[in-house]
Amino acid sequence: MSKRTLALLAAIGATIIYGINHTLAKGVMPVYVKPFGFIFLRVVGAAILFWGISFFGPKEKIEMRDWGRLLVAALLGMVVNMLSFFKGLELSTPINSAVLITISPIVVVVLSAVLLKERITRNKGLGIFLGFVGALALILFGAEIRGDAPNIPLGNTLFIVNSFAYAGYLIVAKKLVSKYHPFTLMKWLFTVAVVINFPVTIGEFLEIKWATIPLWAFGVMAFVVIGTTFLTYLFNIFAMTELKASTIGAFIYVQPLFGILFALITGKDTLTTVKILAASLVLVGVYLASKRPKPGPYPK
Repeated sequence: MSKRTLALLAAIGATIIYGINHTLAKGVMPVYVKPFGFIFLRVVGAAILFWGISFFGPKEKIEMRDWGRLLVAALLGMVVNMLSFFKGLELSTPINSAVLITISPIVVVVLSAVLLKERITRNKGLGIFLGFVGALALILFGAEIRGDAPNIPLGNTLFIVNSFAYAGYLIVAKKLVSKYHPFTLMKWLFTVAVVINFPVTIGEFLEIKWATIPLWAFGVMAFVVIGTTFLTYLFNIFAMTELKASTIGAFIYVQPLFGILFALITGKDTLTTVKILAASLVLVGVYLASKRPKPGPYPK
């Protein structure tokens, strides 16, 4: 199996986890843990896990000239991205979050073209368009996941902030990924994130009443720390070693698909013709956006 195939599988794995996370994380907030307290658990837990596995990787030091880029990457990917998404999820709905995160690939493609000089091919442009249409169809015509939404406008605004932060993270981290081993990079990114997040998140973390949390909620919290944080960032950082930032960003379109599949399995949704057609558009869009263009004498 080629490294590119493994990278694609890693991106798909991260997307599946993210899709499930929309429903699971919403189910425990803010009753058992508030969003910023959840982020404290995420970054501290992930930092510990990445430091643990880093001993199995090469012994590397971050060069002094790269610390500025690493700081920006941590700020975008593990601070602004996480805080805005979880706070938005508390205030709005999983459906709205799925709608608004679809702008990330568009931002990634534009930033990749401007900053990384990545060429937007005809296939990639068509894939982005089809994926966007399919994602909107899945979301707008799919069954809603009910939950408390005390301030939808503010929550939706935070989802937009989240999308821009994640897109920026993919762009900024790309050069670091080509230089350092994933274990080295992630342990330092999350260590920096722990320091930056600490004053913002420690208050809500200390409010958690551990004795009143049911076992299933502990399971969700463990899933978010190990799955949604540790595994997804590890999968994505590996995918970035073989795939373009714009290709990885395109996988965000599949999140609504897996969210609906998860709802079907748990009996919270039903399958319709519209959803099947929309899901097909999403899959075709991601395929076109991730397909490597054939070499030729003329640009497409």
